Amino acid sequence: MTDDRLLERMLAGDEEAFADLYRRKHPAIYRFALHMSGNAAMAEDVTQEVFMALIREPKRFDPQRGTLSAFLFGIARNHLRKRWEQDKRLLPMAPDMEEDDFAPAASSNGSGHKPMLTFVDELESLDTIGLVRRTISTLPEGYREVVVLCELEEMSYEEAAAALGCPVGTVRSRLHRGRAILLEKLRDAHEARSVSAVANRRGGE
Repeated sequence: MTDDRLLERMLAGDEEAFADLYRRKHPAIYRFALHMSGNAAMAEDVTQEVFMALIREPKRFDPQRGTLSAFLFGIARNHLRKRWEQDKRLLPMAPDMEEDDFAPAASSNGSGHKPMLTFVDELESLDTIGLVRRTISTLPEGYREVVVLCELEEMSYEEAAAALGCPVGTVRSRLHRGRAILLEKLRDAHEARSVSAVANRRGGE
């Protein structure tokens, strides 16, 4: 059953339809909140707030403006920003960046675009998933958001743009730059660990 149909049934008073939506959408919303906040308890709180908002004001969702997933991610983002203002222990949110900062990174084909499979293969070849996730948490907010949504949650540019309330072109350029920064950080971390491992082996000889 589609998300829109489940929402229609929820609006008609079907509690099981809401439960189905919750089970379907909860994991992705939680992962997004966790990547953005770096705090498991906060991520769970924000996720619960997202679904409470859906219960209280389901008619705020406008299918003409995007998918239900994009709508829910947008609510999560707003709650995260509010919580950041209240709790400075969360991962630092970078101030709004200039559009020049979102210029596509250079690539071998000159287009600034790195195909999805190539990008994922590079990530997997560098190290473990844990390292990738930790490194993503160090990206500036604007880049972190699009990397999490487009790469980890595999949202389309259009869905991510609806969730973030920005043009599709901005999502594209932030993602290009975010990928480049992420790969550079991962390569540096991988090289540092390799040097450390060699030093430890020599020290044990």
